Amino acid sequence: MGSGIGSSYWTSSTPATEYPVLDHDRTADVVVVGGGVAGLCTAFELASAGVEVVLLEADRIVRGTTGYTTGKLTALHGLCYSRLRREHGPRAAGRYAAAQLDALARVAELCAELELDAQLERVPAYTYATRQSATAELREEAAAAREAGLDATYVTETGLPFPVAGAVRLGDQYQFHPRRFLLGIAHELILRGGRIHELSRVVAVEEGAQCRVEVAGGAVVSAHDVVLATGFPVTAHAALLARLGVRRELVVAAPVEAATAPEGVYLTAEDHVRSVRTAPYEGGRRLLVVAGEAFVPGADDGTGARLVRLEEWAARFGVAEPWYRWAAQDVDCVDGLPCVGHEHPGTQHVFVATGFGGWGLSNGVMAGGLLAAHVTGGARPDWTELFDPRRRLPLRDAPALVRGQAAVARHYLAGRAPARAAARVLHAGARAGARTGADAGAAGAGSAGREPDRPVVRCPHMGCELGFNAAERTWECPCHGSRFAESGALLQGPATKPLEDPPPAPA
Repeated sequence: MGSGIGSSYWTSSTPATEYPVLDHDRTADVVVVGGGVAGLCTAFELASAGVEVVLLEADRIVRGTTGYTTGKLTALHGLCYSRLRREHGPRAAGRYAAAQLDALARVAELCAELELDAQLERVPAYTYATRQSATAELREEAAAAREAGLDATYVTETGLPFPVAGAVRLGDQYQFHPRRFLLGIAHELILRGGRIHELSRVVAVEEGAQCRVEVAGGAVVSAHDVVLATGFPVTAHAALLARLGVRRELVVAAPVEAATAPEGVYLTAEDHVRSVRTAPYEGGRRLLVVAGEAFVPGADDGTGARLVRLEEWAARFGVAEPWYRWAAQDVDCVDGLPCVGHEHPGTQHVFVATGFGGWGLSNGVMAGGLLAAHVTGGARPDWTELFDPRRRLPLRDAPALVRGQAAVARHYLAGRAPARAAARVLHAGARAGARTGADAGAAGAGSAGREPDRPVVRCPHMGCELGFNAAERTWECPCHGSRFAESGALLQGPATKPLEDPPPAPA
């Protein structure tokens, strides 16, 4: 499919959608912003409960983060259960596991009930390591996962074509074609009375007795509740903004012979993270999908070198040259848990679904059920408080919060007079909590006053300095993840405006 980074296999192998643009005012019970897994599942669950729903998507549905995932659907999320047990307690780890298993069951139920051809396959999941020094961590993870209620085991044999030192194995997990699944969900949403509007970018959200959601062009949807399911929220309270960070990850995919394709889904933290799965492909072959090499968008321009490393690693599976190359963007929360629920303590009608930390498929399905319960007043699941965006962060997460805010400060302060810029960062940090903002401002102030060696290109979202990604030919914001074409056209929010007169992109 060429040598550059482009469309994912999931988008290339499915038809385009053509839902209408929102060009007139309308009303609804709920407005869902974002046409990925969290937004579509939320809208579907609400419509199934008899709620009048309008879903707004800035581009085309399932062509953002969800359309560029690896398509894994598992409750085994790296080494998360030992971390959750250590940092939040065994009860939190158990609730997290229960939420993931519930999401997997819901996907299987919907595929059967709605007869969705989503290429759903039941497979084992593995978190592995090739270095002997990592086996103690894997044994701890297996024990923590079992304590959390998962039937996990520690093993030394996998389906990979190379030896491993050890692995955590969890059977009865899934992999599927995420876009096939969600296009089916979108179709059923319409049948249940829901409305979908594409190419309808939200530019403003106002909460009130009737919330107002405005799209570019001026049309407004008035509704009782609003769900923001856009990855990084298109609007975000300072307390939530300070907790979130963004990263991109590269993916390469190519056909391999079915007899040599590894069975199952795999993940390792080694080699800059490697994720492996296969999918049905033409000619009786399997499509090998390998992901890894995570990086902060716009922070540096090493994407090309990362892509080379990933392709060289994938070659061990018999891949001569990848046919597909793409990149996905994920949002992380500083405490390692998703944020699903009321956006901030002062809101009653604005909800968010974000911070899935690279596990957006299971957590997006989970978010759909949880947010539907919030809106309809239905029975709340046991994990409601665990994922509440209003939760207090443990003190142990304060250093990570400070580091994140310091990084934002550095990109914001670039090329600015330090006093005014630092005041803005301090104000945001103070609203986020405690003395974090002061620490962040102090940490980032060192970059102020330094003349940049090139013109500073700023993001229209909050003014952070943009970096250029030469491999994808995009301007990217390392603070909140907005992305722009060389021309300045807006590709990905939370920004709502394009760049004005961007300088010539680096060669």
